[in-house]
Amino acid sequence: MNWLDRSRSMAPPGFNRWLIPPAALAVHLCIGQAYATSVYKSALIGHFGLSQTAIGIIFSIAIVMLGLSAAIMGTWVERSGPRKSMFVAASFWGAGFLVGAAGIFTSQLWLVYLGYGVIGGIGLGIGYISPVSTLMKWFPDRPGMATGMAIMGFGGGALIASPMSSALLKFFDGFNPATDGADWIASGNSVGKLFLTLGVLYFAVMMYGVLNIRVPAPGWTPRGWDPSTAKVSAMVTTKQVSAANAIKTRSFWLVWAVLFLNVTAGIGILEQASPMIQDFFRGADGNSAVNAAVAAGFVGMLSIGNMAGRFIWSSTSDVIGRKRIYMVYLGAGAVFYVVLAFFGGSSMLLFVAMAVVIISFYGGSFSTAPAYLKDLFGTFQVGAIHGRLLTAWSAAGIAGPLIVNGLLDAQGKPGTMNAHNYLPVLLTMVGLLAIGFVASTLIRPVDAKYHEPEEELASARKGS
Repeated sequence: MNWLDRSRSMAPPGFNRWLIPPAALAVHLCIGQAYATSVYKSALIGHFGLSQTAIGIIFSIAIVMLGLSAAIMGTWVERSGPRKSMFVAASFWGAGFLVGAAGIFTSQLWLVYLGYGVIGGIGLGIGYISPVSTLMKWFPDRPGMATGMAIMGFGGGALIASPMSSALLKFFDGFNPATDGADWIASGNSVGKLFLTLGVLYFAVMMYGVLNIRVPAPGWTPRGWDPSTAKVSAMVTTKQVSAANAIKTRSFWLVWAVLFLNVTAGIGILEQASPMIQDFFRGADGNSAVNAAVAAGFVGMLSIGNMAGRFIWSSTSDVIGRKRIYMVYLGAGAVFYVVLAFFGGSSMLLFVAMAVVIISFYGGSFSTAPAYLKDLFGTFQVGAIHGRLLTAWSAAGIAGPLIVNGLLDAQGKPGTMNAHNYLPVLLTMVGLLAIGFVASTLIRPVDAKYHEPEEELASARKGS
């Protein structure tokens, strides 16, 4: 397995750096399937005969494991290099599906928790951070755009996985539109076969990334680029900070808080998107002007906004700076939430436009975070630092749904609510974003006492 070592993946002179983003995308498009679990959720509920909560825990475990594995394995990923860590991610992600399939075929839910949730979740975490620091080293002149390209794939993975999974489920079940009605739900057996297919398919696609990822030679820079031009702001350091020291700084925890609050607010819409648009346009007779198909289209538009925001806003941060773009995410996001809360029910166009922009900010906060960490802490162990930061995502994945569901439960039963029932939820999100805005303004350059001594950096680079 020596071919997986960092030393064996060093790029030769003249290597085209634009070959790296497709390798990173191969990984992120595959693990982005995590956003498409709703495709087979009803089928699993019927197969196991359990509640939505019991099945929903599968996704929750995966997201928690994403954050934990990224935080715990971040230093190993940085030390081992992208090729080995991407191979490990592909193995865990593929194996997670296979173990999950065994759980479905034998009707043992704990095996699905273990497979897709725990094993697959480890693959999610390692795969998410594996190519990020490598991309920033290949694109020191445009780190925001580089990370945006890769992390955009995670947002867009569901756009591929959802229709592909639906088509495969129909194929495995022998779906006949003439006899199977619109209320058709896939069988558990077909979901098991889907898991087997996805496990093998995703492993193969991720191996494309493993085989094509390269790390730049020490000291490499893009042709014609002057490294001194990178330091255009006091918020961009030329020094290096280790992962162990980074978590001792106030700036790291302020960025953690900003990401946590922005993601929590975004989940407020994502988690409730389909019923939310139907409730906003429910008439006095109790019927909504938005049917299930239109609501599904709205969810698809949010996915596009989520994906596009990861590239557009992260690339924009290369121009206006990371601190300013986060102030836009949080400040403008709070204003748009207010508009949504008080005027969203008056116009469907306004409602959709506000929601899509808010979700684009949600996606942008993910893809801008690695570049912000690079600005504050340098590239020395930015992958490991990024891994620790992703615990904010795990925490938001728990806090967001709890806040939204708790507030809505107090307002009424699903299918009976109107736009005004969402005021407590949306105004709570405004409050979270306002706190995040204040936290963002407090982020400062890292104190020099946390910088790594040059002789230790030289020794570490020689060892790698």
